[in-house]
Amino acid sequence: MYSVGDYLVHPGQGVCQVRDVTSGPQAVYQLLPVGKRHPVHISFPVANEGRLRPVLTRDEAERIIEDYPTIEVERFQARNNSLEEEHYRTEMRQGSCRDSVRIVKTFRARIAELSARNKKPPVAYERILKEARERSCSELAVALGCTPDDVALLLQRSMGESAEQN
Repeated sequence: MYSVGDYLVHPGQGVCQVRDVTSGPQAVYQLLPVGKRHPVHISFPVANEGRLRPVLTRDEAERIIEDYPTIEVERFQARNNSLEEEHYRTEMRQGSCRDSVRIVKTFRARIAELSARNKKPPVAYERILKEARERSCSELAVALGCTPDDVALLLQRSMGESAEQN
């Protein structure tokens, strides 16, 4: 069971902080999403806490950043963009932070490859990239005790990129 002040990952909202835990027959976590522009309190039944997962540890977060250059891009492609988007959204909701980081790397590569061929990437690619980046950076930021912008810089440095390249 999580306690007030703990950080956890909600499948739909990403990183949240436990603000309150009500007890009784219908015990509920009161969660506040982290890093959202207009956060809304979420009531989440304690009985369903198996769908929640704890935020990464500092060591796990550092390992993901260290491994970033060697994380393989995903080769999954569906016959249309909406099926592909659904696949990746499900993977982000049910997967780990490492999965979200892999999705970011995958879509950065896909968008760069299309742009290099003077093609406009599908809007779905931009949406997937944005959501995966927000989820992974916010979780890594909480684990490392820094801001999501700092995490983005750490990931760029691990790839040997300068800040101007992104």
